[in-house]
Amino acid sequence: MARRLESLWHWLTPGLRVKRWVALIFVGIGLVAAGLVSMLPYLYATTDYPRWMYIVFLVFIPHPWRGLLLMVLGGVAQGLGIVQLNRTLLQPFLPPGHSFRHVVEVLHRTHREKEGPRIVAIGGGHGLSTLLRGLKVYTDNITAIVTVADDGGSSGRLRRELGILPPGDFRNCIAALSDVEDLMTRLLQYRFSGQGGLGGHSFGNLFIAAMAGVTGSFEKGLEESSRVLAVRGRVLPATLQEVTLCAEIARFEDGELIGWEHVRGESRIPKVGGRIMRVYLEPEVTRAYPEVIRAILEADLILAGPGSLYTSVLPNLLVREVVEALASTSAPKVYIANVATQQGETDGYTVGDHVRALHEHIGLELFRTVIYNTNCAATLPPGISWVRPGPDDHEWLYLIGADIVDERVPWRHDPLKLADVVMNVFQAERVPYELHIAK
Repeated sequence: MARRLESLWHWLTPGLRVKRWVALIFVGIGLVAAGLVSMLPYLYATTDYPRWMYIVFLVFIPHPWRGLLLMVLGGVAQGLGIVQLNRTLLQPFLPPGHSFRHVVEVLHRTHREKEGPRIVAIGGGHGLSTLLRGLKVYTDNITAIVTVADDGGSSGRLRRELGILPPGDFRNCIAALSDVEDLMTRLLQYRFSGQGGLGGHSFGNLFIAAMAGVTGSFEKGLEESSRVLAVRGRVLPATLQEVTLCAEIARFEDGELIGWEHVRGESRIPKVGGRIMRVYLEPEVTRAYPEVIRAILEADLILAGPGSLYTSVLPNLLVREVVEALASTSAPKVYIANVATQQGETDGYTVGDHVRALHEHIGLELFRTVIYNTNCAATLPPGISWVRPGPDDHEWLYLIGADIVDERVPWRHDPLKLADVVMNVFQAERVPYELHIAK
């Protein structure tokens, strides 16, 4: 009780600029009440008023204009008091550099996004974070399911030294979904230089690792990191088990098979050369994170990709329980093809080749709707080519073509362009909508 009284007393602290606006609101209420009372017949019929009433209640003004004027003045006073009180109370919570008008925009956007569709995005790497950056414009109900097979760079070092899941792809997704200032996003992505113990590590990776240590588990660390950084959505690991991505790679010479190579480690697979025939996890029997299954079953739309086909997208789908959940839901499932091929993974692949590899690995034809890029005007770096539909891909796939490239980096997706196409596809699945199917 004492603490409650102390809290109430704090409202009377000089300089808060609260009391004056509360007082103005009450003055406005009084004026409106006086206007209503002055409209009563027995009052305006009486002419013997004290002098102060002539001044305060404007009795010298003929009825009923006197009552209307008092009510208008009272309404203006109340409105001004409410607006200024809200400005005073909300100003400390606005981002630096934003005016009070920004509050209305935030409220409108928040309402719209809270009502947005529940979208699950499956993948990893830069492709997934690019997609998330665009989707958060349309909805807050985003769940990113991220691969835990990464074993290279800073993530790989932390994985080996601390025994935690690799944080790199999670960091990228959290930065993409974060609603904090640009400076904080840059801080998360900052990478230490030099040859010391911190050399090569990104601050975001260390932050997530530290949060996992403080909270006692990696998943709890992700949850608290997302809360601290105002993430709009959720970032979840496909599994909490430590897994290793392995591959069977065929080597060809002049079109003839000359041998096979078995590779362990996600970071090594694209460097070997040859054609990837199969990827698998060790251990192969891997349990999905329960929150992932729940998110898939509750989703309105499920997206796979964009990202490295064999080392970012497929590792999530090699968790059998994830595939079973995908097969159990009636939500639309869409594959987002990469803009360009990836050296060491998808050299020479068409759109159909990507989807065939996906289906062969998971054993089910779950992704028959595919978004691909049609803007192939830019010149790509040597060694990569545009990912385009094959001659017969339109016969077994629903191909949705659109300009989704980033004009500055044409071999990558533009977040807003891609998200716009995704939302059009979602609307087409829910209501009658004329959608262009590439032929």
